[in-house]
Amino acid sequence: MNANRNKGFTLVEIAIVLVIIGLLIGGVLKGQEMINNAKIKRVTTDFEGISAAVFSYQDRYRAIPGDDNTAQTRWGTSVTNGNNNGIIAGAWNSTNNANESRIFWQHLRNSNLIPGSKTGTDSFNQPRNSYGGLIGIEDTNFGLAGLVICMGGIDGTNAAIIDTQTDDGVPNTGSIRANTVNNATSGASNYNATTPYVICRKL
Repeated sequence: MNANRNKGFTLVEIAIVLVIIGLLIGGVLKGQEMINNAKIKRVTTDFEGISAAVFSYQDRYRAIPGDDNTAQTRWGTSVTNGNNNGIIAGAWNSTNNANESRIFWQHLRNSNLIPGSKTGTDSFNQPRNSYGGLIGIEDTNFGLAGLVICMGGIDGTNAAIIDTQTDDGVPNTGSIRANTVNNATSGASNYNATTPYVICRKL
């Protein structure tokens, strides 16, 4: 009989396998961390990009996108006018295309300040953030007065990181506020790691 038939792995072979498994797991975890860091950076970039688009629109047309009552004169009747009262009417996550918070996106697209459809239902649609939640605009939210940019569907761990990197890390103070409830009067008292939040930043 073959004496080596039942020979098992040596300690060295087992150690090599464990090292390889450890490297694979480490690589996967590091890859996930890099992807998440990129998502966090994208949220910050989107806040900055939308702010820049609004200021560019105001500089060009002397009006707030969404509130602009001369949009049809500029782009035709397929575009909806605002009422030019200096306020963006409608919730940041509205589904009503008559609300200025939705018309806002149509105006920015027609001015070529953001990509997307310029006419039809799709022209009113809010873009999505890197975590899959909506990006929207609203007048006053979570205790922030004036125009605020809001992003939904961001878990508490990453919401806290975004707040800490760009503001004070506290959900109910500073220029960035967050809550688990849409359109609350103030930010939450703290961040819960696994709970999805809406983050709003003053324009």
